[in-house]
Amino acid sequence: MLRGTVLLSAAFSLCLPLGLQAADFSFENVITQARERAEAAYSPPKEVPRFLQELSFDDYQGIRFKPENSLWHESESAFQVMPVPPGLFYRHPVQVHVIDDQGVSPLTFAKNQFSYPNTEVERLVPADLGYAGFKLTFPLKGDDQANQFLVFAGASYFRAVGRDNNFGISGRGLALNTGLPGGEEFPDFVEFWLERPAPDATSMTFYGLLDSPSMSGAYRFVVTPGEHTVLAVESVLFPRQDVELLGVAPLTSMFYYGENSIRPRGEWRPEVHDSDGLLIHDGGSGEWLWRPLRNPATLRMDYFSVQNLRGFGLLQRDTDFRSYQDPEAIYDGRPSAWVETDGNWGPGKVVLVQIPTPDETNDNIVAFWQPGDAVQRGKPLKQRYRVLFGDESVANSRLASARESFVGDGMRVGGGNEEGALRLIVDFAGGPLDALDADAAVIGEVEMQHEGELIEQFVQYLPALKRWRLSMLVRPAADQALALRAHLREGENSLSETWQYELPAGSDLLATPE
Repeated sequence: MLRGTVLLSAAFSLCLPLGLQAADFSFENVITQARERAEAAYSPPKEVPRFLQELSFDDYQGIRFKPENSLWHESESAFQVMPVPPGLFYRHPVQVHVIDDQGVSPLTFAKNQFSYPNTEVERLVPADLGYAGFKLTFPLKGDDQANQFLVFAGASYFRAVGRDNNFGISGRGLALNTGLPGGEEFPDFVEFWLERPAPDATSMTFYGLLDSPSMSGAYRFVVTPGEHTVLAVESVLFPRQDVELLGVAPLTSMFYYGENSIRPRGEWRPEVHDSDGLLIHDGGSGEWLWRPLRNPATLRMDYFSVQNLRGFGLLQRDTDFRSYQDPEAIYDGRPSAWVETDGNWGPGKVVLVQIPTPDETNDNIVAFWQPGDAVQRGKPLKQRYRVLFGDESVANSRLASARESFVGDGMRVGGGNEEGALRLIVDFAGGPLDALDADAAVIGEVEMQHEGELIEQFVQYLPALKRWRLSMLVRPAADQALALRAHLREGENSLSETWQYELPAGSDLLATPE
Protein backbone atom coordinates (compact mmCIF):
# COMPACT_ATOMS: atom_id res chain seq x y z
CA MET A 1 0.00 0.00 0.00
CA LEU A 2 2.08 2.85 -1.31
CA ARG A 3 1.73 6.26 0.21
CA GLY A 4 2.30 9.81 -0.87
CA THR A 5 0.59 13.12 -1.31
CA VAL A 6 -1.11 12.92 -4.69
CA LEU A 7 -2.80 15.88 -6.32
CA LEU A 8 -5.99 14.32 -7.64
CA SER A 9 -8.06 15.89 -10.40
CA ALA A 10 -11.10 15.23 -12.57
CA ALA A 11 -14.08 16.89 -14.20
CA PHE A 12 -17.76 16.20 -14.60
CA SER A 13 -21.12 17.26 -15.96
CA LEU A 14 -24.56 16.33 -14.71
CA CYS A 15 -26.75 14.04 -16.78
CA LEU A 16 -30.53 14.32 -16.94
CA PRO A 17 -32.36 12.78 -13.97
CA LEU A 18 -32.93 9.05 -14.20
CA GLY A 19 -36.51 9.27 -12.95
CA LEU A 20 -35.83 8.49 -9.31
CA GLN A 21 -36.85 11.45 -7.18
CA ALA A 22 -34.75 12.53 -4.23
CA ALA A 23 -37.68 11.93 -1.88
CA ASP A 24 -37.79 8.31 -3.06
CA PHE A 25 -34.12 7.61 -2.26
CA SER A 26 -33.03 6.40 1.17
CA PHE A 27 -30.45 4.19 2.83
CA GLU A 28 -32.81 1.27 2.22
CA ASN A 29 -32.11 1.55 -1.52
CA VAL A 30 -28.41 0.96 -0.88
CA ILE A 31 -29.11 -1.87 1.57
CA THR A 32 -31.29 -3.58 -1.05
CA GLN A 33 -28.53 -3.34 -3.66
CA ALA A 34 -25.97 -4.76 -1.23
CA ARG A 35 -28.26 -7.67 -0.32
CA GLU A 36 -28.91 -8.46 -4.00
CA ARG A 37 -25.21 -8.40 -4.78
CA ALA A 38 -24.47 -10.83 -1.96
CA GLU A 39 -27.05 -13.24 -3.37
CA ALA A 40 -25.39 -13.18 -6.80
CA ALA A 41 -21.95 -14.26 -7.99
CA TYR A 42 -19.21 -11.71 -7.47
CA SER A 43 -18.22 -9.64 -10.51
CA PRO A 44 -14.93 -7.71 -10.17
CA PRO A 45 -14.95 -4.00 -11.03
CA LYS A 46 -13.77 -2.89 -14.45
CA GLU A 47 -10.16 -1.73 -14.65
CA VAL A 48 -9.04 1.50 -16.33
CA PRO A 49 -6.66 1.32 -19.33
CA ARG A 50 -3.22 -0.05 -18.54
CA PHE A 51 -1.37 3.13 -19.49
CA LEU A 52 -3.17 4.96 -16.68
CA GLN A 53 -2.17 2.28 -14.17
CA GLU A 54 1.45 2.61 -15.32
CA LEU A 55 1.68 6.39 -15.07
CA SER A 56 4.62 7.71 -13.11
CA PHE A 57 3.87 9.45 -9.85
CA ASP A 58 4.77 12.81 -11.38
CA ASP A 59 2.55 12.28 -14.44
CA TYR A 60 -0.41 11.28 -12.32
CA GLN A 61 0.23 14.22 -10.02
CA GLY A 62 0.25 16.41 -13.12
CA ILE A 63 -3.40 15.65 -13.89
CA ARG A 64 -4.92 18.72 -12.26
CA PHE A 65 -8.53 19.45 -11.54
CA LYS A 66 -9.70 23.00 -12.22
CA PRO A 67 -11.19 24.14 -8.90
CA GLU A 68 -13.72 26.46 -10.57
CA ASN A 69 -15.45 23.31 -11.87
CA SER A 70 -16.07 21.87 -8.40
CA LEU A 71 -19.57 20.52 -7.92
CA TRP A 72 -21.83 23.17 -6.30
CA HIS A 73 -19.20 25.88 -6.85
CA GLU A 74 -21.68 28.04 -8.74
CA SER A 75 -23.96 28.33 -5.69
CA GLU A 76 -21.08 29.20 -3.31
CA SER A 77 -22.01 26.18 -1.23
CA ALA A 78 -19.87 25.59 1.85
CA PHE A 79 -19.45 21.96 0.74
CA GLN A 80 -18.02 21.34 -2.72
CA VAL A 81 -16.97 18.16 -4.53
CA MET A 82 -13.82 17.49 -6.56
CA PRO A 83 -13.92 14.12 -8.36
CA VAL A 84 -10.75 12.00 -8.30
CA PRO A 85 -9.42 10.59 -11.62
CA PRO A 86 -8.37 6.96 -11.94
CA GLY A 87 -4.74 6.13 -12.54
CA LEU A 88 -1.59 4.90 -10.79
CA PHE A 89 -2.87 3.28 -7.55
CA TYR A 90 -6.55 3.93 -8.38
CA ARG A 91 -7.32 1.24 -10.93
CA HIS A 92 -11.12 1.02 -10.82
CA PRO A 93 -13.69 3.67 -11.73
CA VAL A 94 -16.68 4.08 -9.42
CA GLN A 95 -20.12 5.46 -10.20
CA VAL A 96 -20.93 8.71 -8.39
CA HIS A 97 -24.48 10.08 -8.15
CA VAL A 98 -25.88 13.36 -6.87
CA ILE A 99 -29.14 13.58 -4.93
CA ASP A 100 -30.79 17.01 -5.18
CA ASP A 101 -34.15 18.68 -5.80
CA GLN A 102 -34.13 17.43 -9.40
CA GLY A 103 -33.73 13.79 -8.43
CA VAL A 104 -30.88 11.30 -8.47
CA SER A 105 -28.41 11.96 -11.29
CA PRO A 106 -25.04 10.42 -12.23
CA LEU A 107 -21.88 12.47 -12.67
CA THR A 108 -20.46 11.92 -16.13
CA PHE A 109 -16.84 12.34 -17.10
CA ALA A 110 -15.63 15.37 -19.13
CA LYS A 111 -11.91 15.25 -19.91
CA ASN A 112 -11.78 18.87 -21.16
CA GLN A 113 -12.09 20.11 -17.58
CA PHE A 114 -8.71 18.62 -16.67
CA SER A 115 -5.27 19.98 -17.21
CA TYR A 116 -2.69 17.31 -18.10
CA PRO A 117 1.07 16.87 -17.62
CA ASN A 118 1.59 16.48 -21.37
CA THR A 119 -0.32 16.10 -24.65
CA GLU A 120 0.37 12.35 -24.81
CA VAL A 121 -1.50 11.65 -21.57
CA GLU A 122 -4.33 13.98 -22.63
CA ARG A 123 -4.67 12.23 -26.03
CA LEU A 124 -4.91 8.75 -24.51
CA VAL A 125 -7.46 9.51 -21.75
CA PRO A 126 -10.82 7.99 -22.84
CA ALA A 127 -13.82 10.30 -23.04
CA ASP A 128 -15.80 7.94 -20.79
CA LEU A 129 -13.06 7.27 -18.21
CA GLY A 130 -15.09 7.87 -15.04
CA TYR A 131 -13.86 8.61 -11.53
CA ALA A 132 -11.93 6.78 -8.82
CA GLY A 133 -13.67 8.63 -6.00
CA PHE A 134 -14.14 12.15 -4.71
CA LYS A 135 -12.80 14.87 -2.41
CA LEU A 136 -14.85 17.17 -0.25
CA THR A 137 -13.91 20.77 0.54
CA PHE A 138 -15.19 23.11 3.25
CA PRO A 139 -14.04 26.52 4.56
CA LEU A 140 -12.23 25.15 7.62
CA LYS A 141 -9.74 28.00 7.82
CA GLY A 142 -11.74 30.98 6.62
CA ASP A 143 -14.93 31.82 4.73
CA ASP A 144 -12.98 32.60 1.55
CA GLN A 145 -11.26 29.19 1.43
CA ALA A 146 -12.21 25.74 0.13
CA ASN A 147 -10.07 23.40 2.25
CA GLN A 148 -9.87 19.71 1.34
CA PHE A 149 -10.80 17.67 4.41
CA LEU A 150 -12.07 14.26 3.18
CA VAL A 151 -11.05 11.94 0.34
CA PHE A 152 -12.70 8.66 -0.66
CA ALA A 153 -10.53 6.90 -3.28
CA GLY A 154 -8.96 3.48 -3.75
CA ALA A 155 -10.62 0.23 -2.60
CA SER A 156 -12.60 1.22 0.55
CA TYR A 157 -10.04 3.75 1.79
CA PHE A 158 -10.77 7.27 2.99
CA ARG A 159 -8.65 9.99 4.56
CA ALA A 160 -9.76 12.96 6.62
CA VAL A 161 -8.26 15.79 8.64
CA GLY A 162 -9.29 18.16 11.38
CA ARG A 163 -8.88 21.88 10.91
CA ASP A 164 -5.22 22.03 11.93
CA ASN A 165 -3.96 18.77 10.38
CA ASN A 166 -2.41 17.67 7.13
CA PHE A 167 -3.36 14.30 5.63
CA GLY A 168 -1.88 11.13 7.08
CA ILE A 169 -3.78 8.21 8.60
CA SER A 170 -6.49 6.44 6.57
CA GLY A 171 -9.77 4.79 7.46
CA ARG A 172 -11.42 1.99 5.52
CA GLY A 173 -14.89 0.69 5.02
CA LEU A 174 -13.84 -2.86 5.88
CA ALA A 175 -10.80 -5.13 6.32
CA LEU A 176 -10.93 -8.84 5.46
CA ASN A 177 -8.34 -11.38 6.64
CA THR A 178 -5.70 -8.71 7.21
CA GLY A 179 -2.39 -10.27 8.24
CA LEU A 180 -3.48 -13.89 7.72
CA PRO A 181 -1.26 -16.32 5.78
CA GLY A 182 -3.86 -16.76 3.03
CA GLY A 183 -3.63 -13.10 2.08
CA GLU A 184 -5.80 -10.05 2.58
CA GLU A 185 -8.94 -9.31 0.57
CA PHE A 186 -9.55 -5.65 -0.26
CA PRO A 187 -13.23 -4.70 -0.69
CA ASP A 188 -14.08 -1.81 -3.02
CA PHE A 189 -16.58 0.99 -2.80
CA VAL A 190 -18.14 0.64 -6.25
CA GLU A 191 -20.87 3.31 -6.09
CA PHE A 192 -21.58 6.53 -4.16
CA TRP A 193 -24.60 8.81 -3.72
CA LEU A 194 -23.96 12.38 -2.53
CA GLU A 195 -26.80 14.37 -0.99
CA ARG A 196 -26.59 18.03 -1.93
CA PRO A 197 -26.49 20.02 1.33
CA ALA A 198 -27.98 23.45 1.85
CA PRO A 199 -25.46 26.24 1.04
CA ASP A 200 -24.95 27.02 4.73
CA ALA A 201 -25.02 23.40 6.00
CA THR A 202 -22.34 22.26 8.44
CA SER A 203 -22.82 18.51 7.79
CA MET A 204 -23.16 16.45 4.61
CA THR A 205 -24.68 12.99 4.03
CA PHE A 206 -23.61 10.45 1.43
CA TYR A 207 -23.90 6.70 0.83
CA GLY A 208 -21.56 3.97 -0.39
CA LEU A 209 -22.02 0.51 -1.86
CA LEU A 210 -19.19 -1.91 -1.05
CA ASP A 211 -18.40 -5.19 -2.79
CA SER A 212 -15.81 -7.98 -2.70
CA PRO A 213 -15.64 -11.75 -3.26
CA SER A 214 -16.56 -12.39 0.40
CA MET A 215 -18.77 -9.47 1.35
CA SER A 216 -21.10 -6.75 0.12
CA GLY A 217 -22.24 -3.83 2.21
CA ALA A 218 -24.25 -0.63 2.42
CA TYR A 219 -22.89 2.47 4.18
CA ARG A 220 -24.42 5.73 5.27
CA PHE A 221 -22.00 8.54 6.15
CA VAL A 222 -22.67 11.91 7.76
CA VAL A 223 -19.55 14.10 7.89
CA THR A 224 -19.13 17.23 10.00
CA PRO A 225 -15.82 19.06 9.41
CA GLY A 226 -14.23 21.20 12.09
CA GLU A 227 -11.43 21.28 14.62
CA HIS A 228 -12.22 17.57 14.89
CA THR A 229 -13.78 16.21 11.71
CA VAL A 230 -16.43 13.63 12.60
CA LEU A 231 -17.62 10.91 10.23
CA ALA A 232 -20.74 9.13 11.54
CA VAL A 233 -21.01 5.68 9.96
CA GLU A 234 -23.87 3.19 9.70
CA SER A 235 -23.18 -0.07 7.88
CA VAL A 236 -25.11 -3.20 6.95
CA LEU A 237 -22.91 -6.08 5.74
CA PHE A 238 -23.96 -9.21 3.83
CA PRO A 239 -21.37 -12.05 3.80
CA ARG A 240 -21.19 -14.03 0.55
CA GLN A 241 -19.18 -16.64 2.41
CA ASP A 242 -17.75 -17.30 5.86
CA VAL A 243 -14.97 -14.87 6.82
CA GLU A 244 -12.14 -15.93 9.12
CA LEU A 245 -11.08 -12.44 10.26
CA LEU A 246 -13.49 -9.56 9.82
CA GLY A 247 -12.10 -6.09 10.51
CA VAL A 248 -14.76 -3.50 11.38
CA ALA A 249 -13.88 0.24 11.30
CA PRO A 250 -10.26 -0.38 10.26
CA LEU A 251 -7.60 2.32 10.56
CA THR A 252 -4.39 2.19 8.53
CA SER A 253 -1.22 4.11 9.38
CA MET A 254 2.58 4.11 9.18
CA PHE A 255 5.27 3.59 11.79
CA TYR A 256 8.87 3.44 10.57
CA TYR A 257 10.74 4.29 13.79
CA GLY A 258 10.34 6.37 16.94
CA GLU A 259 11.84 7.08 20.36
CA ASN A 260 11.22 3.47 21.44
CA SER A 261 13.30 1.95 18.63
CA ILE A 262 16.77 2.16 17.13
CA ARG A 263 17.16 4.80 14.40
CA PRO A 264 17.93 3.08 11.06
CA ARG A 265 21.47 3.50 9.81
CA GLY A 266 21.86 6.71 7.83
CA GLU A 267 18.62 8.34 9.02
CA TRP A 268 19.06 11.89 10.35
CA ARG A 269 15.47 12.51 11.48
CA PRO A 270 14.78 11.61 15.13
CA GLU A 271 11.42 9.91 14.37
CA VAL A 272 9.32 8.98 11.34
CA HIS A 273 5.70 7.92 11.84
CA ASP A 274 2.08 8.91 11.22
CA SER A 275 0.92 7.41 14.52
CA ASP A 276 2.85 6.48 17.65
CA GLY A 277 0.40 4.24 19.50
CA LEU A 278 -2.88 2.35 19.77
CA LEU A 279 -5.37 3.42 22.45
CA ILE A 280 -8.30 1.20 23.52
CA HIS A 281 -11.17 2.03 25.86
CA ASP A 282 -13.01 -0.98 27.32
CA GLY A 283 -16.31 0.15 28.83
CA GLY A 284 -16.64 -3.18 30.62
CA SER A 285 -13.52 -2.82 32.77
CA GLY A 286 -13.25 0.93 32.43
CA GLU A 287 -9.61 0.55 31.38
CA TRP A 288 -7.84 2.80 28.89
CA LEU A 289 -4.92 0.86 27.38
CA TRP A 290 -2.03 2.37 25.42
CA ARG A 291 0.25 0.25 23.23
CA PRO A 292 3.23 2.07 21.64
CA LEU A 293 3.75 1.02 18.02
CA ARG A 294 6.81 -0.76 16.64
CA ASN A 295 8.23 -1.63 13.25
CA PRO A 296 8.75 -5.36 13.86
CA ALA A 297 11.32 -7.60 12.24
CA THR A 298 8.52 -10.03 11.29
CA LEU A 299 4.75 -9.74 10.97
CA ARG A 300 3.18 -9.11 14.37
CA MET A 301 -0.52 -9.57 15.24
CA ASP A 302 -1.89 -8.71 18.70
CA TYR A 303 -5.43 -9.33 19.93
CA PHE A 304 -6.84 -7.27 22.78
CA SER A 305 -10.00 -8.80 24.26
CA VAL A 306 -12.67 -6.38 25.48
CA GLN A 307 -16.14 -6.95 26.89
CA ASN A 308 -17.76 -3.68 25.87
CA LEU A 309 -15.74 -1.64 23.42
CA ARG A 310 -16.29 2.10 23.74
CA GLY A 311 -13.53 3.18 21.39
CA PHE A 312 -10.13 2.57 19.85
CA GLY A 313 -7.76 4.61 17.75
CA LEU A 314 -4.32 5.17 16.32
CA LEU A 315 -3.03 8.43 17.78
CA GLN A 316 -0.20 10.79 16.90
CA ARG A 317 0.58 12.07 20.40
CA ASP A 318 3.95 13.58 19.61
CA THR A 319 3.17 16.77 17.67
CA ASP A 320 6.43 18.60 18.36
CA PHE A 321 8.31 19.49 15.17
CA ARG A 322 11.60 18.91 16.99
CA SER A 323 10.76 15.19 17.23
CA TYR A 324 10.75 14.84 13.43
CA GLN A 325 12.70 17.76 11.94
CA ASP A 326 10.91 17.24 8.63
CA PRO A 327 9.35 20.38 7.07
CA GLU A 328 8.19 18.47 3.98
CA ALA A 329 6.44 15.39 5.42
CA ILE A 330 5.24 17.41 8.46
CA TYR A 331 4.74 14.34 10.64
CA ASP A 332 4.05 16.65 13.58
CA GLY A 333 0.85 17.71 11.80
CA ARG A 334 -0.55 14.26 11.09
CA PRO A 335 -4.01 13.60 12.57
CA SER A 336 -5.03 11.09 15.18
CA ALA A 337 -8.09 8.92 14.40
CA TRP A 338 -10.53 7.58 16.98
CA VAL A 339 -13.39 5.11 16.45
CA GLU A 340 -16.23 5.69 18.90
CA THR A 341 -18.82 2.90 19.09
CA ASP A 342 -22.57 3.50 19.07
CA GLY A 343 -24.48 0.96 21.15
CA ASN A 344 -23.22 -2.25 22.72
CA TRP A 345 -21.02 -4.18 20.31
CA GLY A 346 -20.66 -7.09 22.72
CA PRO A 347 -17.45 -8.97 23.47
CA GLY A 348 -14.74 -9.14 20.84
CA LYS A 349 -11.19 -8.08 20.11
CA VAL A 350 -9.29 -5.06 18.90
CA VAL A 351 -6.67 -6.40 16.51
CA LEU A 352 -3.35 -4.66 15.89
CA VAL A 353 -1.38 -5.71 12.82
CA GLN A 354 2.22 -4.48 12.54
CA ILE A 355 4.04 -5.27 9.29
CA PRO A 356 7.79 -4.84 8.77
CA THR A 357 8.69 -1.92 6.51
CA PRO A 358 12.13 -0.83 5.23
CA ASP A 359 11.06 2.81 4.82
CA GLU A 360 8.21 5.28 5.27
CA THR A 361 6.44 4.63 1.94
CA ASN A 362 4.34 1.75 3.25
CA ASP A 363 1.26 1.82 5.45
CA ASN A 364 2.38 -0.98 7.76
CA ILE A 365 0.02 -0.53 10.73
CA VAL A 366 -3.63 -1.65 10.82
CA ALA A 367 -6.08 -1.66 13.74
CA PHE A 368 -9.70 -2.85 13.68
CA TRP A 369 -12.51 -4.46 15.65
CA GLN A 370 -13.13 -8.21 15.35
CA PRO A 371 -16.63 -9.23 16.52
CA GLY A 372 -16.85 -12.10 18.96
CA ASP A 373 -19.41 -14.00 16.86
CA ALA A 374 -18.40 -15.95 13.77
CA VAL A 375 -19.00 -14.23 10.43
CA GLN A 376 -21.12 -16.60 8.37
CA ARG A 377 -22.65 -16.54 4.94
CA GLY A 378 -26.22 -15.25 4.92
CA LYS A 379 -25.94 -13.67 8.39
CA PRO A 380 -26.03 -9.85 8.08
CA LEU A 381 -24.03 -7.62 10.42
CA LYS A 382 -24.92 -4.08 11.46
CA GLN A 383 -22.71 -1.46 13.08
CA ARG A 384 -22.97 2.20 13.99
CA TYR A 385 -19.94 4.25 14.98
CA ARG A 386 -18.17 7.55 14.56
CA VAL A 387 -14.63 8.13 13.28
CA LEU A 388 -13.04 11.34 14.58
CA PHE A 389 -9.97 12.96 13.00
CA GLY A 390 -7.98 15.69 14.74
CA ASP A 391 -5.45 16.05 17.53
CA GLU A 392 -5.11 13.36 20.20
CA SER A 393 -7.99 14.83 22.24
CA VAL A 394 -10.39 13.04 19.85
CA ALA A 395 -10.23 10.13 22.33
CA ASN A 396 -11.54 12.32 25.18
CA SER A 397 -9.78 10.43 27.98
CA ARG A 398 -9.52 12.19 31.34
CA LEU A 399 -6.67 10.07 32.64
CA ALA A 400 -2.98 10.90 32.39
CA SER A 401 -1.49 9.59 29.16
CA ALA A 402 1.81 7.98 28.24
CA ARG A 403 3.63 10.69 26.31
CA GLU A 404 6.85 8.92 25.38
CA SER A 405 8.36 5.45 25.77
CA PHE A 406 12.09 4.77 25.74
CA VAL A 407 13.81 1.37 25.66
CA GLY A 408 17.52 0.62 25.93
CA ASP A 409 20.24 -1.58 27.34
CA GLY A 410 20.14 -2.02 31.11
CA MET A 411 23.93 -2.30 31.24
CA ARG A 412 24.70 1.33 30.50
CA VAL A 413 25.79 4.36 32.52
CA GLY A 414 22.55 5.94 33.70
CA GLY A 415 20.56 2.87 32.73
CA GLY A 416 21.82 0.25 35.17
CA ASN A 417 24.50 -2.34 35.66
CA GLU A 418 22.50 -5.52 35.06
CA GLU A 419 23.74 -7.67 32.22
CA GLY A 420 20.93 -8.96 30.00
CA ALA A 421 18.46 -6.41 31.38
CA LEU A 422 16.54 -3.63 29.63
CA ARG A 423 15.79 -0.14 30.87
CA LEU A 424 12.23 0.95 29.99
CA ILE A 425 11.06 4.50 30.65
CA VAL A 426 7.55 5.90 30.30
CA ASP A 427 6.71 9.57 30.75
CA PHE A 428 3.13 10.35 31.84
CA ALA A 429 1.38 13.72 31.81
CA GLY A 430 -2.06 15.31 31.80
CA GLY A 431 -5.28 14.38 33.54
CA PRO A 432 -5.13 14.24 37.35
CA LEU A 433 -1.30 14.39 37.32
CA ASP A 434 -1.44 18.08 36.43
CA ALA A 435 -3.08 18.89 39.77
CA LEU A 436 -0.46 17.11 41.92
CA ASP A 437 2.45 18.66 43.77
CA ALA A 438 5.93 17.59 42.74
CA ASP A 439 6.36 15.64 45.98
CA ALA A 440 3.06 13.74 45.69
CA ALA A 441 3.19 10.02 46.55
CA VAL A 442 2.80 8.71 43.01
CA ILE A 443 3.31 4.96 42.74
CA GLY A 444 3.99 2.81 39.70
CA GLU A 445 2.09 -0.47 39.36
CA VAL A 446 4.10 -2.78 37.09
CA GLU A 447 3.08 -6.28 36.03
CA MET A 448 5.28 -8.76 34.19
CA GLN A 449 2.98 -10.70 31.88
CA HIS A 450 5.56 -13.36 30.94
CA GLU A 451 8.39 -14.91 32.86
CA GLY A 452 11.25 -12.58 33.64
CA GLU A 453 12.54 -10.41 36.47
CA LEU A 454 11.46 -6.92 37.47
CA ILE A 455 14.71 -5.76 39.06
CA GLU A 456 13.61 -2.27 40.01
CA GLN A 457 11.01 0.39 39.28
CA PHE A 458 10.52 3.93 40.57
CA VAL A 459 8.58 7.12 39.78
CA GLN A 460 9.98 10.64 39.74
CA TYR A 461 8.69 14.07 38.77
CA LEU A 462 10.56 15.88 35.97
CA PRO A 463 10.22 19.65 36.49
CA ALA A 464 11.80 20.46 33.11
CA LEU A 465 9.07 18.54 31.26
CA LYS A 466 6.27 18.78 33.85
CA ARG A 467 5.89 15.02 33.55
CA TRP A 468 6.02 11.99 35.83
CA ARG A 469 8.54 9.34 34.78
CA LEU A 470 8.17 5.64 35.48
CA SER A 471 11.52 3.89 35.13
CA MET A 472 11.82 0.08 35.04
CA LEU A 473 14.79 -2.25 34.90
CA VAL A 474 13.73 -5.70 33.73
CA ARG A 475 15.45 -8.88 32.62
CA PRO A 476 13.52 -11.00 30.12
CA ALA A 477 13.50 -14.74 30.58
CA ALA A 478 15.82 -16.61 28.24
CA ASP A 479 14.38 -16.99 24.74
CA GLN A 480 11.06 -15.44 25.80
CA ALA A 481 9.28 -12.26 24.80
CA LEU A 482 9.11 -9.40 27.27
CA ALA A 483 5.58 -8.21 28.12
CA LEU A 484 4.77 -5.48 30.64
CA ARG A 485 1.73 -3.57 31.89
CA ALA A 486 2.06 -0.47 34.03
CA HIS A 487 0.09 2.52 35.30
CA LEU A 488 0.40 5.24 37.93
CA ARG A 489 -1.69 5.61 41.07
CA GLU A 490 -1.89 7.68 44.23
CA GLY A 491 -3.24 5.64 47.08
CA GLU A 492 -6.12 3.62 45.64
CA ASN A 493 -6.81 6.11 42.84
CA SER A 494 -5.64 5.31 39.31
CA LEU A 495 -4.04 8.36 37.73
CA SER A 496 -3.12 7.12 34.26
CA GLU A 497 -4.08 4.86 31.44
CA THR A 498 -2.43 1.44 31.31
CA TRP A 499 0.80 1.32 29.33
CA GLN A 500 1.32 -2.08 27.71
CA TYR A 501 4.46 -3.07 25.85
CA GLU A 502 5.95 -6.16 24.25
CA LEU A 503 9.34 -6.99 22.81
CA PRO A 504 10.09 -10.27 21.04
CA ALA A 505 12.76 -12.64 22.24
CA GLY A 506 16.23 -11.79 20.94
CA SER A 507 15.63 -8.04 20.76
CA ASP A 508 18.56 -6.13 19.26
CA LEU A 509 18.26 -3.40 21.91
CA LEU A 510 20.91 -5.10 24.01
CA ALA A 511 24.43 -3.96 23.21
CA THR A 512 26.71 -6.54 21.64
CA PRO A 513 29.70 -7.28 23.94
CA GLU A 514 33.01 -6.22 22.42
